[in-house]
Amino acid sequence: MEEKQISPVENFDWDAYEKGEVVGEKSREELVATYDQSLNTVKDKEVIEGTVISINKREVVVNIGYKSDGVISMNEFRYNPELKVGDTVEVYIENQEDKKGQLVLSHKKARATRSWDRVNAALENDEVIKGYIKCRTKGGMIVDVFGIEAFLPGSQIDVKPIRDYDVFVGKTMEFKVVKINQEFKNVVVSHKALIEAELEQQKKEIIAKLEKGQVLEGTVKNITSYGVFIDLGGVDGLIHITDLSWGRVSHPEEVVSLDQKLNVVILDFDDEKKRIALGLKQLTPHPWDALDPNLKVGDKVKGKVAVMADYGAFVEIAPGVEGLIHVSEMSWSQHLRSAQDFMKVGDEVEAVILTLDREERKMSLGIKQLKADPWENIETKYAVGSRHHAKVRNFTNFGVFVEIEEGVEGLIHISDLSWTKKIKHPSEFTQIGADIEVQVLEIDKENRRLSLGHKQLEENPWDVFETVFTVGSIHEGTIIEMLEKGAVIALPYGVEGFATPKHLVKEDGTQAQVDEKLNFKVIEFNKDAKRIILSHSRIFEDAAKAEAQKEASAKKAAKKAAKAEETAALSTPVEKTTLGDIEELAALKEKLAAADNNK
Repeated sequence: MEEKQISPVENFDWDAYEKGEVVGEKSREELVATYDQSLNTVKDKEVIEGTVISINKREVVVNIGYKSDGVISMNEFRYNPELKVGDTVEVYIENQEDKKGQLVLSHKKARATRSWDRVNAALENDEVIKGYIKCRTKGGMIVDVFGIEAFLPGSQIDVKPIRDYDVFVGKTMEFKVVKINQEFKNVVVSHKALIEAELEQQKKEIIAKLEKGQVLEGTVKNITSYGVFIDLGGVDGLIHITDLSWGRVSHPEEVVSLDQKLNVVILDFDDEKKRIALGLKQLTPHPWDALDPNLKVGDKVKGKVAVMADYGAFVEIAPGVEGLIHVSEMSWSQHLRSAQDFMKVGDEVEAVILTLDREERKMSLGIKQLKADPWENIETKYAVGSRHHAKVRNFTNFGVFVEIEEGVEGLIHISDLSWTKKIKHPSEFTQIGADIEVQVLEIDKENRRLSLGHKQLEENPWDVFETVFTVGSIHEGTIIEMLEKGAVIALPYGVEGFATPKHLVKEDGTQAQVDEKLNFKVIEFNKDAKRIILSHSRIFEDAAKAEAQKEASAKKAAKKAAKAEETAALSTPVEKTTLGDIEELAALKEKLAAADNNK
């Protein structure tokens, strides 16, 4: 085989080649220019589009048609977890060549450069955009949108209240821009706005099908002190606390919990179906319908005190079945008291059924009926004349109400408190809550009241006083009180007397005063009225009168004697007058003259 001879290129400039000036027919500059034209013309600090050519956990490699590819940290694409090879992304050229000859790109800066225009466009066009939730902040979350930190209020995360914000941190979600403050460059976004339109349509469909009595499944959305809000699938309804259970409920949390799914029945709604009233207890039979049919008046039942009032207590004997124990049925006592004196909420009690109305679903109970009525054998236990210890319960102007035992009460009239003291009000003698000994005077079984006495425990001292304070007797006494009509005087043996003002005048003409100790004469004694009337002035008045009477009697006797002598003289026979006769007549004359002068 004949070898082909290869001839050198004619006219090849070897000198130029060695100098690097010529390659073939074209200059080196022309070749470089041709190469440069095949690449994108790029400038530093410019935003252009590139294509993702590879992705790993740490980096994204982007081709921008330059002589080398750029590498961008995966963190800059956190907002877009769906990024894939072939996607077009914006990049910011930081440096065409670093020290290693590497093209340096930034996606974050590219987004930031155009972000404000994009955010404004998204608001204007009602566009759905993606954002990366970076962290929590006061009242909501911080969201990375186009490289801008936007605010997501807590109320705009979802249509239902959010209890744990932390579960959203690190998530990429879709948002709508709802507000922009151009001056402060603040952006507010909402995720709730995206789903509201869809929910509104669902809500219309649900509302159109609502009917009273319809049973629906719902989810507990919110719990308040007055009821529970239920999400029926875009439509909210309210179960009032009274419709949660047939029994009493202090707080809805006792019956339901958040996010719980349950069946509810529609009780009512307004014309526009904006307010929907739901019921939970209506899905179960009424407890009264399940109440033991053999239960009757007189039976004993047990239950727990559910509610207290001054007038009584409501006792739940079965869930949803309550009976009222009126305060008057808590004790045989007629003394007015509050129901709280006998029991409190939560107490387990036993009671007797007094009335039972199944149609009206009402029941009245009593606990005093568990004890014997103390008035059944009152004549035996508290016979007239028997003595007992009692407790002072109340005062009136006319006496003291006392209780001997629970349900047995009586009245001590003010006049039966003391034999000797003049008592104006019972508080002067005893006090409420004090123990006092009494004697039964009279029994009024019909009105359940005893007439009692305290002074009857001692003998009537007035039987003795009658012999001591006889009319005319004089005793030492002390004025203890001055009244308009006279004075009260304390006498021996604890008895008191009374003297009018005219009987308080002393011998020197002055009036006796309080705390003065004087002698007093008894001028009246009334045993039945327990009254002693005294006089101080009568003592010296009676003494003066006695002296005057004594002197008058002496004058009368002298006059009578003189007259008798005169009569005797006239009846004697006339005899011859002698000197002795004259002297005797003269003496008689003087005596008569003296008697006349004393008249």
